[in-house]
Amino acid sequence: MTATLIRSRTMTFGEMSGRAVKMALAGFAALALVACSSDPDQAPVRTTTAPTAPAPSGPTPGTQQDLVVNVGDRVFFDTDQSSLRADARATLQRQAAWMNQYPAVRVTLEGHADERGSREYNLALGESRALSIKQQLLILGASSSQIRLVSYGEERPAVDGHDEASWQQNRRVEILY
Repeated sequence: MTATLIRSRTMTFGEMSGRAVKMALAGFAALALVACSSDPDQAPVRTTTAPTAPAPSGPTPGTQQDLVVNVGDRVFFDTDQSSLRADARATLQRQAAWMNQYPAVRVTLEGHADERGSREYNLALGESRALSIKQQLLILGASSSQIRLVSYGEERPAVDGHDEASWQQNRRVEILY
């Protein structure tokens, strides 16, 4: 080999320190990449975000779920009766107040009966129960344009069964939004 191909060069101190700085920076960059790797054994990097308002809890006001949870959607009756029980009056007061709060709401009062009695008798009893609920809601300030009646008699039991506990749950009027 000739002397022109082999060339020896001596670096100055300034050149060496500049090179050392560049190598150190490259090393730090490599370490930073390793530290930020997606290794599942390492804890995730946490970032802070602006706090958000908590999600509303409970049902949306003026909905069927609001009616069920906060007001009550059922009124129960004694055997062969369409007259209101004492516990029904408190529920009806809450229902009327809810209907007055949401005047655009239209509800259906579904009258039901237990399985005892003829089909015709139970349909008439369900209708009579729904009508007594409507009358009380009107007395408490609800608008008649908000209320529709329907009777299902024994056709839509809330609880299947052939005992008093089941029958108690089926003697009802449900208010549906």
